[in-house]
Amino acid sequence: MSIWYPIELLANWLTYGVFSIAHGTLLAEAVNFFIFDTVKIFILISVIIFAVSIIRSFLPPEKIRRILSHKYQFTGNILAALFGIVTPFCSCSAVPLFLGFVEAGVPLGVTFSFLVASPMINEVALVLLLGMFGWKVALIYIISGLIIAILAGIVIGKLKVEGLVEEFVYNHKINATANITEMSWRDRANYAKTYTLDILKKVWPYILIGIGIGAWIHGYVPTDFLARYAGRDKWYAVPLATLIGIPLYSNAAGVIPLVSVLTEKGVAMGTTLAFMMAVTGLSLPEFMILKKVMKTKLILIFATVVGIGILFTGYLFNFVLR
Repeated sequence: MSIWYPIELLANWLTYGVFSIAHGTLLAEAVNFFIFDTVKIFILISVIIFAVSIIRSFLPPEKIRRILSHKYQFTGNILAALFGIVTPFCSCSAVPLFLGFVEAGVPLGVTFSFLVASPMINEVALVLLLGMFGWKVALIYIISGLIIAILAGIVIGKLKVEGLVEEFVYNHKINATANITEMSWRDRANYAKTYTLDILKKVWPYILIGIGIGAWIHGYVPTDFLARYAGRDKWYAVPLATLIGIPLYSNAAGVIPLVSVLTEKGVAMGTTLAFMMAVTGLSLPEFMILKKVMKTKLILIFATVVGIGILFTGYLFNFVLR
């Protein structure tokens, strides 16, 4: 019996009992899917954010900045990408911390590794992928995302583009030696509870929209329709999905339900993940915020490097998961 069996019973009771929707209809399929996935995803997100918040309470920004300013080459990029996994899972919310790294003197290439990893790889997406598709997909996702973040930071660092960052950023150095107050376990639990509720308040509309679209596709879109235009045999599917994802804005928690439904309808896993990575890692709102602190040329370099990494990941997934 699946651990989600009680939720399945709840979804069935609400769909067929409370709402009295006839079995076997398209509406019943869509409503049942929406209820089941909504409850399941909110439970997963709440548990994982709480757990990661406890971990983050041991890593205040000042401590992270000191660690990232590592003297060994490329070590900072690796650490920054790993730190990105346990930071806020919205590209726009990652930008302020990115600026803090730059102002604290962390190398620019290292900060870009963080900026790429933070929205693209996060605890919520990882756990949802693990629950929906198994460890193989989740492992490839996290490894490919880390490689993109690390290599993007290294490439940008090698290009010596510090001159493309607005001057005022370097003129506001942050005191990174502030005292770190020790927290009790009760304090950590309260912090995690507050942070979890705060994140849920911010992301719940995106999650419901994502699940709603997924439920509509699940119930009403013919099984072979999407496979016909974005199936595994279509070479253009990955770049097309990436381009479509850039103008949109959501976080991984809101996009994951679409990944589940699209793959169910026959769209290749790599194609759907390329779409998800483009939405979370190359969003227009993020670029608009970055435009205030860096020149357009640097934003284009950043988008190009990350975009190539996303295309690589999409084709890799489609190749490995045939």
